[in-house]
Amino acid sequence: MAEIYMYADETGNLDYDVSAGKQGASTYFGFGTAVFDREHGKELWDGLCLRARLESRGLNLPRGFHAKNDTQATKSEMFSLIKEQQPRFDLTFLLKENAYAGVRERGEMGLYRMAWYLHFKEIAKQVAEADDTLYAIVSSFGTHARATAARAAIREVCDQVSRRIVLCVWDGATSWGLQVADYGLWAAQRVLEGRRCGWWEPCVKPTVQSFFLPWNRAT
Repeated sequence: MAEIYMYADETGNLDYDVSAGKQGASTYFGFGTAVFDREHGKELWDGLCLRARLESRGLNLPRGFHAKNDTQATKSEMFSLIKEQQPRFDLTFLLKENAYAGVRERGEMGLYRMAWYLHFKEIAKQVAEADDTLYAIVSSFGTHARATAARAAIREVCDQVSRRIVLCVWDGATSWGLQVADYGLWAAQRVLEGRRCGWWEPCVKPTVQSFFLPWNRAT
């Protein structure tokens, strides 16, 4: 009986209006997970040491790492450590323009739940056996009302999977694993959208086990 740690972060917004130029609009909504199938205290410690080392150079990181906001130099160090730690990455992106009518009718949380369902129902069974304990550590999401709805959607999906699951919904700033998932997801999204990401090939792609596009890819 093993203990498996799955760290999950989301990307994109839940608005179906992706009009050109609309602030915050995203083509895809999806989840990315980083899985450590072992005791990973050293990885947590090394993440803390990297953060402290960057602070010693004058960089302020009160909330840890976030790929969207971090400098190129910080990204380079973060990706180098991810390459060394080798978590398992799995990625699921939903092309919003191809969403089924039934999903659209259920509103934003319908899309959120569907993305989590399509990702988690398969990956949970791949990384954990029936007798294992799977800690599903999911990044908290949005305002209080939206966060409450998101947690309920995540819980509903977890309850449908035949595994022993402990659900943890945490702020990304509190968890090294969530920050690793954020970085892997950020790199994958850039590649998916045809943008340059020099860290993808050497640091993330080697341990990507799935890159799932159930609603196809934007043309």
